[in-house]
Amino acid sequence: MHRLGLCPTTFAVSSALRACARIEYRIGGVLVHGQVHKYGHRSCVYVQTALVDFYSKLCDMVTAQKVFDEMLVKNVVSWNSILSGCLKSGNLAEAQRVFDEIPRKDVISWNSMVLGYARAGNLDRACSFFQQIPEKNTASWNSMISGYVDCGEIESARSIFDAMPQRNNVSWITMIAGYSKCGDVESAQKLFDQMDEKDLLSFNAMISCYAQNSQPKEAIELFNQMLEPNVNVQPDGLTLASLTSACSQLGDFKFGPFVESYMNKFGIELDDHLATALVDLYAKCGSIDKAYELFHGLRKRDLIAYSAMILGCGIKW
Repeated sequence: MHRLGLCPTTFAVSSALRACARIEYRIGGVLVHGQVHKYGHRSCVYVQTALVDFYSKLCDMVTAQKVFDEMLVKNVVSWNSILSGCLKSGNLAEAQRVFDEIPRKDVISWNSMVLGYARAGNLDRACSFFQQIPEKNTASWNSMISGYVDCGEIESARSIFDAMPQRNNVSWITMIAGYSKCGDVESAQKLFDQMDEKDLLSFNAMISCYAQNSQPKEAIELFNQMLEPNVNVQPDGLTLASLTSACSQLGDFKFGPFVESYMNKFGIELDDHLATALVDLYAKCGSIDKAYELFHGLRKRDLIAYSAMILGCGIKW
């Protein structure tokens, strides 16, 4: 639109800003912000709200606050964006100040405070906000479950889960991940079996649970189940990364080509997470040349990748 010399509408500008915010694309968002000034869209509440949201997601609270202060009409979305940015930045005191100033709080405002305090490990404060929510939705309950899981309080998380009037897949998956984290595979499996509708994220959570808790055969078996015609859930990169982790525990070279064949079949790109898992697999199987080839292609080499290569070289020599 810009190259054609057309003037972008406020809808086009706000949509572009939301897209940049979603992927945290700073350069793109800043360029769009420049167009806002050029075409005189500074006074549009939708554009201003999108700008506040964009800078808040980048944790650039100075610019976000500046745009927010310039708004003649502040809606609940713009208030929630500033609130979310403060929480994401870890500034709980400022978040509390913003929350107190919101003239009309909606459930998103309350949920943000619950999740913010829960992520900070202040579960008493999170619980206090949770109890004050006028009308709780499923996300409110999930925020508390997530907070307890992150702090390792799985029994408290289960109490919230059991008390929920309605659950969605996020509720189930968070609990499965929680049980996986504390090594209770049996409880995770029971929850997984109780789910009415299992999607990709559900299978990923359970396959990861098996892989992380030294049950590789069960992980591979569940992977095969998700591909059955009556289930037909297509895997993604995270699925194959967990599958590769399970295969590496069995130490059999044949599983490398097995995983790579599924990558080709389902058109899954080799990202760093999956590549690191394959490095670990090939290294443990003694295929150092293949492991090094993948290791060399990593964009970011973390401790796991280096450890896999060092261990592999030790096995080889």
